[in-house]
Amino acid sequence: MAVRSEAALLLVQAIRHIAQPLDAFAPNYDAVLEHIGDARLVLLGEATHGTHEFYQERARITERLIVEHGFTAVVLEADWPDAYRVNRYVRGEGADRDAEESLRDFKRFPSWMWRNTAFLDFVGWLRDYNIAAPERQRAGVYGLDLYSLFSSIEAVVQYLDNVDAPAAARARARYACFDHFNEDSQAYGYAATAGLEDSCEREVVAQLVELQKAAAAYASRNGNPAADEYFFAEQNARLAMNAEAYYRSMFRGRASSWNLRDRHMVETLDALMQHLSRHRPNPKVVVWAHNSLLGNAGATEMGRRGELNVGQLVRTRFGTSARLIGFTTHDGTVTAASEWGGPAELKQVKPSLPGSIEQVLHETEVPRFFLDLRGHRRSLDGFQHSYLERAIGVIYRPETERMSHYFETRLLDQFDSVIHIDRTRAVEPLERSSHWSGEAGETYPTGL
Repeated sequence: MAVRSEAALLLVQAIRHIAQPLDAFAPNYDAVLEHIGDARLVLLGEATHGTHEFYQERARITERLIVEHGFTAVVLEADWPDAYRVNRYVRGEGADRDAEESLRDFKRFPSWMWRNTAFLDFVGWLRDYNIAAPERQRAGVYGLDLYSLFSSIEAVVQYLDNVDAPAAARARARYACFDHFNEDSQAYGYAATAGLEDSCEREVVAQLVELQKAAAAYASRNGNPAADEYFFAEQNARLAMNAEAYYRSMFRGRASSWNLRDRHMVETLDALMQHLSRHRPNPKVVVWAHNSLLGNAGATEMGRRGELNVGQLVRTRFGTSARLIGFTTHDGTVTAASEWGGPAELKQVKPSLPGSIEQVLHETEVPRFFLDLRGHRRSLDGFQHSYLERAIGVIYRPETERMSHYFETRLLDQFDSVIHIDRTRAVEPLERSSHWSGEAGETYPTGL
């Protein structure tokens, strides 16, 4: 569908002039690396949680950042304990025999978000790189999210079992507050918020405080390995504290829980960078997460609703030492569910709507390109106005496309740059059910 307004036509012409095409088979990311420059934080987004090219191209960029620019951490929109198992594998530690085995803790819905072939290939690459690299140059994998309340509790207790049996007993007694919820975090949140049960807030705070008081003793027992294992345990204890608050906040409104989650993510990012600075001054970190988390929320309708996000907090805290890079697509296929907890399905992505950023980028007729927004603000001033932008998470409901998957944003203030891949394909889950096979269906799912 053609872009109709004169302003949009001029914007398309400006983009076509500025855009740097990317070859599909061997994309040259020199322009992206030049744009990143000496930034310490690079946030690589995605317009969906189920697009192969978003994972693949983030991996290609990340590999160059590690090899050529000294980045030593890849931080995922994933739970801390699940990602840390991958961290041990890529560093040549732990008991996992191969990359696929290291991903087996990603069992919570949506498992395909990290248990997919593109991420598997990256994990294998990183393991091979680390084995050949000097220890100081090796890169790790870490998680930002806070859904893993019960697995983080288990990790804290297991750590203390190995270093301090009496402290482990005290931790078990505190965390027993959650026992009768049968590892149902939302049931706990509802009961605590509704006053049906006492909250466990005091217990999770006390456990973190006790662990932190013993930090010097625990972390110094065996040099760097002990310090790393203590840091892993401390982050799990902090996660348990923040997750307890998050699940209670779920029943007090979207903005409250969203903001708590994103603040936890940036708090984790801060703690990780401080920990990594023990080994190397001014560590450099790349983050993989959804556009809705990594673009500056202050430029979107999220901000008008009172919602913060990682991109906004990082921009405020790190300023120009951070780069926010979004990824967009016009159409293709995607791996997503029709409802929360549902099976992974191979779905057709509808062409982007008129009046959307994706439609404008599609009208350039350049199949893949990098667009430096920061360096061409004057030429791209049309993006100072609000456009629609598509966001597909783990659920895709094309029958309610506009309501379910679009929001308004000012692109020039949301991201520093964008990588647009006009037609994309679904990421391949490691486990393919009958819902994910062959071609994507021509009809869209019905019912919400």
